[in-house]
Amino acid sequence: MDLFLQLTLAGLAIGSVYACVALAVVMIYQATDHFNFAQGEMAMFSTFVAWALYQPTGSIWLSFLIAVALSFVAGIIIERVIVKPVENAPIFNQIIVFIGLLMIFNNLAGWFWEHTTKTLPSLFPEHGIDSTLISTHNLGVILFTLLILGITFCFFKFTKVGLAMRAAAANPDSARLVGVSVGWMLALGWGLASAIGAIGGVLVAPIVFLEPNMMSGVLLYGFAGALLGGVNSPGGAVAGGLIVGVLENWAKQYVPGGSELGLTFALVLIVGVLMFKPAGLFGRVIIKRV
Repeated sequence: MDLFLQLTLAGLAIGSVYACVALAVVMIYQATDHFNFAQGEMAMFSTFVAWALYQPTGSIWLSFLIAVALSFVAGIIIERVIVKPVENAPIFNQIIVFIGLLMIFNNLAGWFWEHTTKTLPSLFPEHGIDSTLISTHNLGVILFTLLILGITFCFFKFTKVGLAMRAAAANPDSARLVGVSVGWMLALGWGLASAIGAIGGVLVAPIVFLEPNMMSGVLLYGFAGALLGGVNSPGGAVAGGLIVGVLENWAKQYVPGGSELGLTFALVLIVGVLMFKPAGLFGRVIIKRV
């Protein structure tokens, strides 16, 4: 029983990271109708920025907060300068832009910081908890992620800016009629998605180590979580990320050869959801008139 609880809690910890990535993916999807394939690389680059800031400051929390703030600003700039000019372009052109961003951030990280693994300390040092079921880092990741997601939920539910952003993403034409600056609301959405992705990157870095390809697998699990929960349901995407993390941990322990499956698990989950439940567990089927 203790082993099962350990696996579940560890799964919730890594699932919290997947939930952050899934939420960021869904926020961009709702605004553009496309998956941002560069989401993982943007988070990775932000994590490297946190690492670079940590070297002179020696404060992981200060470095983390500055990196998240810079990620927010960078997300807005990317939307304004790179994404907005192609918003009415053919779908293929937009996909190429996202893939181009992926390659740019990956190569820039390798150029600036080299393709060698680096160590970023945890935001939650391993002390203060005498428990064999969960580590301080994992407990901190779970609680901190829940806090961030709770703040995000309240922002979109109870603030004027959050409601305007939801309106701009759901129905841009109607939002414009009531005076909402749709363009800037979408840019703020990109900023928030970038910041949330950066949070996920810093939280997972102490587990997977910091290197330019660290978020490739995490992004795939994030996609799986978003699809499982529903790409039109931010709350569902968060739940999907947590479920994927727990299922992954269980599979590694209880499925023969499960520890070797790795990303195969996420790919099978993605294909299965698309085949049998395209709207996800918590999403809704949207019917468009033609």
